Amino acid sequence: MNPWNERFQGEEYVYGTEPNAFVVDMQSRLSLTGQTLAIAEGEGRNAVYLAEQGHDVTVWDYAEAGLNKANKLAKEKGVKIAARLQDLEDAAWTPDQWDQIVCIFGHFPKALRLRTLRGVKEAVKPGGYFITEVYSMNQIPYQSGGPQEMDMLYEPEDFLRSFADWRIIHFFMGEVHRSEGALHQGLSHVIQFAGQKPAFT
Repeated sequence: MNPWNERFQGEEYVYGTEPNAFVVDMQSRLSLTGQTLAIAEGEGRNAVYLAEQGHDVTVWDYAEAGLNKANKLAKEKGVKIAARLQDLEDAAWTPDQWDQIVCIFGHFPKALRLRTLRGVKEAVKPGGYFITEVYSMNQIPYQSGGPQEMDMLYEPEDFLRSFADWRIIHFFMGEVHRSEGALHQGLSHVIQFAGQKPAFT
């Protein structure tokens, strides 16, 4: 079985049902709106929050159990999301499709990570945003969540090189406290990135 399907099988939301703090901060700061794609979104906490803010949200994840719980959470909150079973290995990125793409703690091997960032860059509309918070390559000793393999963790260059021609609104690498369900607890070492695609190329 897909290990993420196993992780999401139970009734408990393993990362909680409240949105990630950085997503909330960027929503408030940037007044995000429109067509939003949440990738590697798991059980849907960020997607449902954004739908509550009026976004038209599509969710991609490759664990059906996670998508089922995302749909359940959306129903409980009285909002709608479009949940799609999608392995990022097979993702087709349509150019200039999304007003913003959100990725919170979506961790992949480096080759797929860089390919996904290229896809994100292509698929955001001119003037649109990419919002992400992920664990950095310094996270493992913190033991507060995330992968235990270096290849799955992010380096600042992943973003600074991939989005060198974008307007960087926010970039941070360092310590934050996170309390997100059972699996993200305590002091953590993260990278936060918010970038805006140039409106004209």
